[in-house]
This record gives sequence, structure tokens and C-alpha cells, in this order.
Amino acid sequence: MNVERSELLAGIGQDALWALIEGRHGDPFSILGPHQSGGMTIVRVYLPGSEAVDLIDATSGRVVTPFSIAHPSGLFAAAAASRTGYRLRITWPDAVQITEDPYSFGLLLGELDLHLISEGTHYSLGRTLGAVDMSIDGISGVRFAVWAPNARRVSVVGDFNAWDGRRNPMRLRPSAGVWELFIPRLAPGERYKFEIVDAQGTCLPQKADPVARASEAAPSTASIVASSTPFRWTDDGWMKGRSRQDRLEGAFSVYEVHAGSWLRDQKDGNRSLDWVELSQRLVPYVSDMGFTHIELMPIMEYPFGGSWGYQPLGLFAPTGRYGTPEDFAYFIDRCHGAGLGVILDWVPAHFPTDVWGLARFDGSALYEHEDPREGFHRDWNTLIYNLGRNEVKGFLIASALEWLERYHIDGLRVDAVASMLYRDYSRNEGEWIPNQYGGRENLEAVEFFKHLNSIIHERCPHAMTIAEESTAWPGVTKPPEQGGLGFDIKWNMGWMHDSLSYIEKDPIYRSYAHGTMTFGMIYAYSERFILPISHDEVVYGKGSLLTKMPGDEWQKFANLRSYLAFMWGHPGKKLLFMGSEVAQPGEWNHDGSVTWDVLDRPQHVGIQRLVRDLNGLYADEPALQFGDFHPEGFEWAAADDAVNSVLGMLRYARDRASSMLVMSNFTPVPRYGYRIGVPSDGVWIEKMTTDAREYGGSGLVNGAVSTEPVPAHGRRVSLSLTLPPLSTIFLQGPSP
Repeated sequence: MNVERSELLAGIGQDALWALIEGRHGDPFSILGPHQSGGMTIVRVYLPGSEAVDLIDATSGRVVTPFSIAHPSGLFAAAAASRTGYRLRITWPDAVQITEDPYSFGLLLGELDLHLISEGTHYSLGRTLGAVDMSIDGISGVRFAVWAPNARRVSVVGDFNAWDGRRNPMRLRPSAGVWELFIPRLAPGERYKFEIVDAQGTCLPQKADPVARASEAAPSTASIVASSTPFRWTDDGWMKGRSRQDRLEGAFSVYEVHAGSWLRDQKDGNRSLDWVELSQRLVPYVSDMGFTHIELMPIMEYPFGGSWGYQPLGLFAPTGRYGTPEDFAYFIDRCHGAGLGVILDWVPAHFPTDVWGLARFDGSALYEHEDPREGFHRDWNTLIYNLGRNEVKGFLIASALEWLERYHIDGLRVDAVASMLYRDYSRNEGEWIPNQYGGRENLEAVEFFKHLNSIIHERCPHAMTIAEESTAWPGVTKPPEQGGLGFDIKWNMGWMHDSLSYIEKDPIYRSYAHGTMTFGMIYAYSERFILPISHDEVVYGKGSLLTKMPGDEWQKFANLRSYLAFMWGHPGKKLLFMGSEVAQPGEWNHDGSVTWDVLDRPQHVGIQRLVRDLNGLYADEPALQFGDFHPEGFEWAAADDAVNSVLGMLRYARDRASSMLVMSNFTPVPRYGYRIGVPSDGVWIEKMTTDAREYGGSGLVNGAVSTEPVPAHGRRVSLSLTLPPLSTIFLQGPSP
């Protein structure tokens, strides 16, 4: 069909034509694709660098008509007598490509999707925004969608179009500020980014997809089209088993892990293990050690390895450092198969300033605050999410749900909660903006946490949320309907700081600091707490847990044994960072590995055996579980013996059917005939002593001890015990 060039470009003004050619046009569908004109179908394509284009019949594959060059920059146009299904045959300098026309497809996202995105209540963004492989009208490809309301133009770029932003500009859905485009014949595995022209006409550095479900491993930065094929889970029994509340009420012992430095393959360039290898090595180890959960430091995609994951940019994508998203799902499945829950560190407090990330994503302060007094963390040189924006709140909540729903994660430990709750966090006077009432509380963050936890507990009743919150903010673990933030557990940072400061002292000075070990019980039941000995305590010059201990080598190990057992006897759930369970002598190094070779020495094997046995005792004894959250499950047996640096705790099961006496002697002096009042008359049986020879101790034991009718500590009967030097012992009381 012979058609004049003017007819092929009918209705297109010169300004619009040049805007398309220069990559500034905000509505490419108004020019490209099929258009009806005077009884004809005019098809236009913009393919810079191509040599020729033919319109072919979608059914027969025959050539309907060649395209004419409508503009030498690469705009082609052709006319067909009727609007039938068609494909493009594109001749490139080194190949011929046959494909459907991306601009022949109609609107992609539904109006409800767009409304929910704007409202901040679309909780399945990973299936809506980003790159989703799908079929439309029987044609397979990838639907791309991205929120960039202030952009003048957004294009998808990748290997499939030579990273040329002119080739695949997207369509704007103005009601939500979302851009969309379906590109036929793409498949999972494709690399891509978004090229954005801002409102001033500046072409920004190409941006990774905020909702990408897979990413290149650092230092590369492209997003990857992830497969939408569901993973074949085998953990139905785990997911439908004990409820979140049941798991919280029982033994809860967490092994904190940095996936990249738990174990490295020395024979293969000192590389980190991948998810499949970790499922074969880490999972059975943690299960054998008796922990109930693995907590992974952030594995959401992050650019800088030295941030340990705490400066993430891919909140929907497992980092490519350790394998594919399917590999990560396999790891979780293997954890559940071994009876282990998995907790992920999740970082909604801030994000790094990398130009290819979220920073000024569409040329404006989109995810962050415009004013640095609200939007910049000087401590970490990072940007702060603007929780006053519906879309940003929805983005973060959808990220949390992505891990809990898609990957069957059992809980999220939310990082740096305190930095979000206070507008003046780490800021001097005049460097922060008060809230609407003139106060320092971040009211938007408060509402965000309430909403986040409510949604998680409604949609994912199996999942728990844990707050790393270092202040006395009230009601962190109270339900939102009672005025709380709604978390299930809070890190007890006060207990951690106090107890470490005590145990680091030479025993001769401990009597003067006795109150630091008892102070935590004053507030122990104000929240539901976990006692954390985390990575933060064994890095940045703080020394390892072992090197914090005073004294000679024997005393260091004895101190560590007594401290760990005191922690397991103290109310609160437990968390221990990797390497501490083998008394690693050096600080943690994220570029290295746990120094497993120390297990050639019996002292280190003794610490490892102790931690395993402490977990076993904790799991077997209801008396060591109930008082974690319930004050009626705890009493001091001896809290005021500062002179001897002795502490005694009584733990009870819910029905008081069992009890446990935990005695700690924090001096290197053995104490014979130590009198301690107990609530039950009869024989008390020593279940564990950290001075046992198998742990590296001197072997002083009590065995079975009968009560005597000697009043002590306000009780009518008492025990006469041997308290070994620098030790903690556990004695089980007689049944009532």
C-alpha cells in the first residue's frame, strides 16, 4: 500500500516528533503502535540502529508490507488495510529479530491496582510493580511497572535493547504516577534498569528497579527479571504447625548469622558459601547446637559489603551474592525441614545515597524527605524514608510481606527502630523539625509501626516481629489497640550493656557493680524481651566475647561459661552471634570466617558443648521458659550478696509443677557450704554446672542435694551448696 510520508505521520506535530526522537516524550503510545487513520491502520515503531522493518502477519508469518523510514533517527511507519494481528521483523546489522510490538498492547494495570498503590495499601507490589513475567493474549513476555510520578519520561533499558533509553519508553498512568510497558518475548534472567528523564528534562543515571525480585551480585547493579513460577515448598507441616504465640512461649534461642562469613571455602579463593551449601552445612550445625531459629543479617540486595547488609537498596530481592531467589527459598525450606525458624533483619529506617538506587529516584525527593533535617542520617550518611507518603509506607509494608509470604520467613527483626521513633535522633538542637505538637516523637513512624505490625499479624499469623529499640519508648511490644507499637519481642539492649560491663570487670571490683546484674529485673516484664549478644558486641575494636573476659586463660574461659549460663538462666529469650559459641578469640571480620580451627583446642570445644547443652536444658525445662515473659515465673533466690558476687534466680513452670534454681558465683573463689533458701522441701538435683570437666572446668559438683530445715532468705528450708569458682549451676527442684 503506497502511502505518503505525511499520511504516515498524520496528527503528529513536530514538537511531539522531536520529543520522541530526543527521548523526552511522556506518552509514546500516542505515536507508536497501531493507530486508525482514514480507514487504514498506521503502525509506527521507533528502532534506532535498525536497518529495516517489515510488518508480518501474526498467523501466517507472511510479509504484509515493509515499513517506510518516517524519520532518519529510526522512526519507521507502515500502513495496513485492516487492523489484524501483526508482528515485526526487524533487521539489525548483525541479526534478524521477529517480535510482537510492545506498543500494540492495551493498558496493563487495573484501576484498583493503581488506587491501592496511591493509597499505600497495595500489599502485593512484588506481583504488580517491577518486572513480572506473564502472558498477554497468549504472548509471553515481561510486564514492567514503576512508580515515578514526577518524571517526564521513563524507559526500560537492558541487554535486549542495548541499554538505549529511546527504544522502550513507557506509558504513564497519571492517577498513580505509575509507568508501565509489556515487552514481548523477554524471559526471566534478563538484566534491566529504568532510564528516567526528570521534570526539568535531565536524563538521570539509569536506576535499578525498587521492586526488583532479583538483582545482579555486587558490585554490578542491574535488576534481573525473576521467575514468577511458584517455588515447590515442602514445609506445609511447619507452616501449619505451632502458632506464633506457641513458639514465643516456648524455648526461643536464636543463632545470629552473617551468611557471607560463617564459613568460607579456603580451597576456592576464600569464597562465601552459597545458599545450597549453607543448607548443607549451616542448617545441620545450628540444629545440632539446639538453637530454635537462625537470624540472618540483612540479605536484601545491598551495594556495599562493608555495610553487612544494613544499607539495602533491593528490599524485594535476596542478594545475588549467594545465589538465586530459588536458592534462597530452598535454604528456608531446608531450615523448616530441620525444625528451624528463620528471622531476617529488615531495614526500613534508611537507605544509601547511590545514584542508581532510590535517591531522588525520579529527580525529586520521592522516597526520602526533601529537608535534610528530616531526611538524612549523618551517622550512616544515608537517606530516611518519608513515612508521611502513602506510597512509601505501602512500599515498605509490601516489602515486609514479600519475605513473610513469598519466602515463608518466620519473623522480621526491624533494625534501628529508635532512629525512626525520634525526630531528634542523633541530632543537635536546631538540626531537627518538631512534630505538629512541638515534640520530638516521630508520629508518622509510630503510626507506621502500628499499621505494619497489625497487617503482618493479620495476613501472616505465623510470623513475628522483633524490634531493635534501644530506648525506654513505652509499649513497644503491646498491641496497637492498647496503645503499643505491636511488636512481638524487643531486644533488651539495657541488659546486654549492663551485663557485659559487669562481666568485663576484674572480679575484685564486681562487688561494687553488683546492681548492674540485678537492675534488669526491675523492667524485665515491661516488655517481652530477647537477650541479645549480637554482632555489634564483637566488632569495631570491642573484642570478641572471649577477649572481653578478665583474668588468665583459665579464668577467661570460666568467666565466659558462667556468663553464658547466667544468660540462659535469666528471663528473656536468647540470641547469640556466630563464633561466640566456640569462644572465637578474634573480632568478627565480615571478609573472613568464624575461626573454626579453634575447635582443635579442648577449651573451645568445652564452650561449644556448653552452649549446645544450655539449649537442650532450655528446651527440656518448662521452668526456664515460662518466666521469660511472665513475672510469676521468676523470683530472686539471692539478689543482694554483693560481697561474694553471688546471684541466685528461681524459675518456675506455669503450673509450678517444676522449678529451677540458677546460682552464679562471679569470683574465682570456690564457696563451700553456701546457704540458699529454696521454696520446696526435698532433693534438688544439679542438672548442669559450667565447672564440669567436659566444659573445661575444675570438676566441682553438687549432685543431688537435700534441703535442711534451716531458714534462709525468708524461706523455711535451705540448701548447702558448693559454688565452684566463676561458675553458674542449675538445680532442679522436687515435684510438689
